[in-house]
Amino acid sequence: MTTETIFYILIAGVVALALAIFMYGYKSKSPKNLRWIFGILRFLTLFTLLVLIINPKIESETYFVEKPRLPVLIDNSASVEVLEQNNKVSSLFDALQNNEALNEKFDVAYFSFGSDFRQLDSLTFDEKQTQISKALADTYSLYKNQIAPTILITDGNQTLGADYEFEAHKFKNPIYPIILGDSIQYTDLKIEQLNTNRYAFLNNRFPVETILTYAGQESVSTEFVVRRGSAVVYRESVSFSENLNSKTINLELSADNVGLQKYTAELLPLESEKNKSNNRKHFAVEVIDQATHVLIVSDILHPDIGALKKSVTSNEQREITIANPKEAVAVLDDYQLLILYQPNRSFGDVFKHMEKLAKNSLVITGLQTDWDFLNRIQPNFIKKATRSKDDVQGRLNSNFSYFVVEDLGFDSFPPLHTLFGTTQMQGDHEVMLEQTVGGLSNDNPLFTTFEIDGRRHAFWDGEGFWRWRAQSYLKESDFQNYDDFIGNIVQYLASNKRRSRLEVYSESFYYNSNPIKISAQYFDKNYVFDRRASLQILVKNLDSEAEHEYPLLLRNNYYEVDLSNLPAGEYAYTVANATENISKSGNFVILEFHVEQQFLNADIPKLQRIAKNSDAEAYFIDEAAQLIQDLIKNPTFKNIQKSDQKTIPLIDWKYLLAILVALLAAEWFIRKYNGLI
Repeated sequence: MTTETIFYILIAGVVALALAIFMYGYKSKSPKNLRWIFGILRFLTLFTLLVLIINPKIESETYFVEKPRLPVLIDNSASVEVLEQNNKVSSLFDALQNNEALNEKFDVAYFSFGSDFRQLDSLTFDEKQTQISKALADTYSLYKNQIAPTILITDGNQTLGADYEFEAHKFKNPIYPIILGDSIQYTDLKIEQLNTNRYAFLNNRFPVETILTYAGQESVSTEFVVRRGSAVVYRESVSFSENLNSKTINLELSADNVGLQKYTAELLPLESEKNKSNNRKHFAVEVIDQATHVLIVSDILHPDIGALKKSVTSNEQREITIANPKEAVAVLDDYQLLILYQPNRSFGDVFKHMEKLAKNSLVITGLQTDWDFLNRIQPNFIKKATRSKDDVQGRLNSNFSYFVVEDLGFDSFPPLHTLFGTTQMQGDHEVMLEQTVGGLSNDNPLFTTFEIDGRRHAFWDGEGFWRWRAQSYLKESDFQNYDDFIGNIVQYLASNKRRSRLEVYSESFYYNSNPIKISAQYFDKNYVFDRRASLQILVKNLDSEAEHEYPLLLRNNYYEVDLSNLPAGEYAYTVANATENISKSGNFVILEFHVEQQFLNADIPKLQRIAKNSDAEAYFIDEAAQLIQDLIKNPTFKNIQKSDQKTIPLIDWKYLLAILVALLAAEWFIRKYNGLI
């Protein structure tokens, strides 16, 4: 409280006292024995009111002791059980919880991780993937400004995400790995990696690359075999030794039947092998009879064109060609979709032939677009553009219904560049992304689709979306989400298939170690997306005849179901609306691949490195008791006494109002009792 405030309070006391004396000590008709009581009550009332007007601020300071934090990260993936460490981990978890000295010194928090990172509920050791990097990154975000030594209980075998050793370098706190597994080297043959295309074209040959590895000291010989069903389509003898411990086999297989072709690659195991599950891998290739051909027409060089090509060709079903307007005119009929990048006057013949051949198109505009030409050559959209540059971002229209679109965080992507002006769409259209400037809509479309006479077209107003692809990689550590977004646009525009009230989207095959999701869109009779639909999916295992029914959940502008709990096998499904007689059926295959069963040992060297780099030490699971004692005795981790200072305005003190009411009520009651009212 300042000196000035104290001075005002003293004046308030003098004023209140003077008024009380004037009212009850001078010309008062009240009995003398009551004057003192009324005077004191009135003084207190006036003084309280004046103090409330001054509203002094009262400072309070409290002290408390803060313990150092101790996050414990526990690997909940299936590899822990494969390495037969699950019982030891459960026992260690109980020991940490019940250690009184540890819990007295530290504020202990428990987390589990597999494909995701969460607060520990229970240990099941059934996660299909391990992402240690996310666990460390999230722990760093939670405790980066606190004293928080971290216990990492894991085998160190990561199957998903960025290199966790890189994430560990960001830590300011020490990381104490508890290593699950031993350092004994077992004899083991393994298919380390198998690479092949997801799609192949009929009567072509598709490549398969297989990397084989061997861990052992003796020289061994075996066979590498590829089967389709029960038929052997490839066989090769292979030999390994302590020095020659890896081999890469490149082969080609024939795509002679349309549809999904399933294969099994196997490195015949040795009798002495402990882990034989990593000797076999299933893979599949969908054979199609033709590809989707896309032509990009551009008269300029721009990074957007390279980004478009990479996104479109990330799906092997699609082929892309880049040509200038003169080259493009002669080959337009060979392509299902034309992408016209920043048209100018040289595109005149392209537009004329495109209209004559009834081709689908995507027009992309930017700073180098000739809008006088573009407004004149086509009737679908008009922009009154100036020469001024405008930076715009995108916002997803959650009611967009032409195809499934996931929100990639478009409003956080780098701005695109366009010419300032007002855009008017002609005829029926649907905006997928609207332009925003500073977070506010400018009422212009960024991406719009429209259908004319059975042909599909789209308009994209903004250049520089190659940065969007780069931003998506920084956010997700891969290009898949952004490439799928562009792929959905291309898939929609390259087809003239009539829209159905129920559209279902699924893959022909999935690996059971990855999420298995099927999505759908349902429209009312006016082809407006219906958010009230009750969609169910009936899934039938064609081998066991077992049937399961699941609801599809609403996600923005589509419905989705997660079938990751289904075992490997062939399935038929039917998606139907519970209230209308509309359904769609299909098939998919789940291929068996247990990535968590591929490991024979813990990754001891990497775990020891992250301990050393954080000025800590790694312990094996049998040495966990020693780690607990070391943490308890470590003088670096001490309790810290902190103070909490609060400044509270007197007007916020609710009891003062109660005192004021009590004073006024007391004076009124005394007056009433003595007949003075």
